[in-house]
Amino acid sequence: MCERGSDTPTAMRLRRLILRIAVGAAERANTPENVNLAWMKRLIIAIDGPSGAGKGTVARTLASSLGYRHIDTGAMYRAVGWKARYEGVPLDDEGAVTEVARHAELMVEGGVVSIDGHDVTRQIRTPEIDVVATSVARLPQVRAVLVERQRAIGRDGGVVMEGRDIGTVVFPNADVKVYLDASAEERARRRANDTAHTGGRVGQAAVAEAIQARDTADSTRAVSPLTLAADAVHIDTTGVPVAEVVERVLALARAKLSPA
Repeated sequence: MCERGSDTPTAMRLRRLILRIAVGAAERANTPENVNLAWMKRLIIAIDGPSGAGKGTVARTLASSLGYRHIDTGAMYRAVGWKARYEGVPLDDEGAVTEVARHAELMVEGGVVSIDGHDVTRQIRTPEIDVVATSVARLPQVRAVLVERQRAIGRDGGVVMEGRDIGTVVFPNADVKVYLDASAEERARRRANDTAHTGGRVGQAAVAEAIQARDTADSTRAVSPLTLAADAVHIDTTGVPVAEVVERVLALARAKLSPA
């Protein structure tokens, strides 16, 4: 058996052959369950886009298919905003909110969001916290603290990270970058019917107005605005089944995992 550090021609050919066999078998199977090639290379997959574009559903499904961690960075800002309100910290006091973010014990995996022992999974998915999260996300010092945390979580790969600045700021050299979008009508319809977010069905017109306000705030903020990275793959999810969107992103991952 060759030592790991041995780069003899025979050893190199053997490694390439093993990689080709594994990738070929996964391609022939052509199912997400058989595309778990994470043992070869732990990719960093960045998924960005506006509210209602399908980031969460696609990112969760993709992470499950690959056996990767799913990190919802937006939930971090929501949780910090929730904690600031809980402690009576003014949201316009950047220094105080930054201290909340810096010292908070945050967990945003497995469908659960907690901060300092408080399970806030449902509490942070309300129109009120939408507004709070927008305010918190505009604070440069808070963003600096949370971006540092996000990089620490994902630096070793094996992660599907969703947000609004993952491919542009958090991981500009991510292995796979995807920007999901959908028509304004489609995004409003999805969000209006998302009882986990709204707590109940609400008027689509009101939701559309709130989404437009969030889009404007996200795309015009001075630090880390929502924008399409030059090297990201843009996918319009309007009327497209989740499985089809996931398969398109899996194809991008396969391309990165395939040997040259």
